[in-house]
Amino acid sequence: MKNGRRRNRPERRPKLSSASRNSTALETIFLIGLVIAVFIAFWLYQLVSILMSSSVSGPGPAISLPDVPSPGGLLQQGQVAKSQAVISAGGLRGGVASPLSNNNGGFEHYLDISLELASLEPSEALASMEKNDPFQTNYFDTVLLERETSLKRTLTIEEIKEIFPCPRIEERITLPDARVEQKAKDFRDGKHGTFLFFQHLRKAGGTNFCRLAEKNLPKEAQPHYYCMPDMGWSGNKDAGYLHSWSNEEIITRMAKQGFRIAGNEWENFAVSRHFDLPAVFATSFRKPLDRALSQFRFECIEDRGCQIKDVHKWWDRRGDLWNVYTKTFADPPVGARNHFKGSEHSKQRREMMATAIDTLSKFHVVLSMEWLAYAAPQVKSILGFNDVSALTTRVRPHITQAKRDDGQEHNNLGSASIKKASWDPKEYLDAAQYKKMSEDLALDEILTEVARRMFLERLVCEDLGGGVPISNSNIHN
Repeated sequence: MKNGRRRNRPERRPKLSSASRNSTALETIFLIGLVIAVFIAFWLYQLVSILMSSSVSGPGPAISLPDVPSPGGLLQQGQVAKSQAVISAGGLRGGVASPLSNNNGGFEHYLDISLELASLEPSEALASMEKNDPFQTNYFDTVLLERETSLKRTLTIEEIKEIFPCPRIEERITLPDARVEQKAKDFRDGKHGTFLFFQHLRKAGGTNFCRLAEKNLPKEAQPHYYCMPDMGWSGNKDAGYLHSWSNEEIITRMAKQGFRIAGNEWENFAVSRHFDLPAVFATSFRKPLDRALSQFRFECIEDRGCQIKDVHKWWDRRGDLWNVYTKTFADPPVGARNHFKGSEHSKQRREMMATAIDTLSKFHVVLSMEWLAYAAPQVKSILGFNDVSALTTRVRPHITQAKRDDGQEHNNLGSASIKKASWDPKEYLDAAQYKKMSEDLALDEILTEVARRMFLERLVCEDLGGGVPISNSNIHN
């Protein structure tokens, strides 16, 4: 004490005990270690993801076309907006899609490629597809034919997967899945009023499909004339003209007569309303030029109502067959034929292709005539048909008019049998006619490759099949 006053000294911080100091140090080390561990775990996750992505088997990423601008190139912003407007205007890929509609599949990617091809001149589009095989279907077809010929039999599902493994989700044209599974289920369950709507593309396996239905449906559920109920409705005047009948008429007549299949052969699919029918939808494709030549052979060479024996004259008179697939599934206004060529009609071709592909994506069953021998899993699981023998039996309508002894009444070699029984366009047609007919069918070539990839994906991919499991057993079962 000094001068009688106590000096106030600042309080000293208490010294930390050795235990407290050690505890603080351990906490600091723990926090630093935790940060490092999180950092290492994050990068390990990234590394494993990259390795897994590169090791997943598949036909490879969907490729851009070297001779065609990539989807971001040719599709300028204005064109993309127009394409989307076309899709939106028609209600395409709308509220009836499956719950997988939020899944990022490959549909938009392949749609972009298809629209790019459609916008080109026919000769350019065909050259690009031949060179680049953008849908990876021609490679599969070539290898399949070689192996079937070598083994002298059709392949098993596992052998098919060796050629075309299930692609990754982002590379699958069938995703997001636009099919309405409930309609397929209602048909399988035999719900009253439901039926199978078959879009019959002439000379593309339609008669086989009708025979398939006949083997699996009760006789009283089958129309009397090649699966086409409107033959009776029209007083035996027309058959296969369902576009001409309203939905209400179709629904009422089908339910009243108890028919469970309706074939539409001679008119377009009514995109704006046919999907509202209580039906499961199916169709079958064939390589366009092969199909055209088969029709000429069937109708003209074998004398079934056609008197023209010259394929050049026949094709010039059959403009209705030019890009017939695309017209069938796009249902364009009259005059669409005028837009098949010319850069000034590029927009119209893109719109037709966009509609046709979206329509096709909603069909529950899309088959390929060359690969019918491999269609059993889809036919069984989606349609509930058990007798699939018709898929490997060649059926020719009106066979008594001109019996064909080609040894191909039974398809024992899959695509190899179909090829053997068909005329080869490159051998039958001269170079100029081959070029002309090919270019007149250029849009159909694009749509056919889309259909073939859809078929293959649904054959080899066992997941995300729209609610319909695909058997992984031997396809002969």
